[in-house]
Amino acid sequence: MDSRLTPATDRVALQSLRGQLDRPAFTPGRPARLAVPLADLLNAPDGRRDRQINFGADLTVIEDRGAMSFVQAALDGYCGWLPGAALSFDLPPLTHRVTAPATHLYPGPDMKLAQTAALSIGARLSVTGTEGNFARLASGDCVPLPHIGDTPAPDPAAVAETLLGTPYLWGGNSRAGIDCSGLVQAALTASGIPCPGDSDLQRAAFPATEAIRRGDLMFWPGHVAMALSPDIMIHATAWTMSVITEPIPQALARIDAAGDGPFLGARRPT
Repeated sequence: MDSRLTPATDRVALQSLRGQLDRPAFTPGRPARLAVPLADLLNAPDGRRDRQINFGADLTVIEDRGAMSFVQAALDGYCGWLPGAALSFDLPPLTHRVTAPATHLYPGPDMKLAQTAALSIGARLSVTGTEGNFARLASGDCVPLPHIGDTPAPDPAAVAETLLGTPYLWGGNSRAGIDCSGLVQAALTASGIPCPGDSDLQRAAFPATEAIRRGDLMFWPGHVAMALSPDIMIHATAWTMSVITEPIPQALARIDAAGDGPFLGARRPT
């Protein structure tokens, strides 16, 4: 089993894996939600970041170990460790998501109030009402109405373009820092298209295509980009440590010359 997607530690596994894994204990899991703006999802309680989880993400808690909790994300099935203090077990209905690259929470419906937190694209929200140009959340906080939505974006490539200039961050999933697969996941999930978290999983999830068009994904070993047209792509790259657009022929030649190829072909999200 792929450890990234297997809801099990060396001690406890999700009840659904009984008979497939040998563990001392099994659990039905506890529903939870991320209550902080952003959290690193670690490969061990004191390990490195594999991915990040955004505010409002639904999670299943598999095991608590000291101050850390092992969870599985509902968005893509990704598993890892994060601080238990970042979780909430109050689960009001999720109604909206952040559609702007980034926004702020305020204690009231007034832009002159001191912000209480910064949220990134894809954060999930429980809106209970509106006051002027703000939405009131179940938590009591307020968020600007122009920065949220309750319907899928029509064009994943346009979503990706809103993140141009975002700093590159390995395992990043936010406007503060994002990597190649994080950019693709943010764009596709904003458009209502389920998408795994890592580039190899993304390549396996979608069918191959020969002719590249807007919205298609282009793959190299350990890297993914999204086509904006048959000739231009957008990607988060360590080459510039940022999200950039680049002519596709130029990128193919540059990546091949750097020894980071070969080009693995294109896939079409459906």
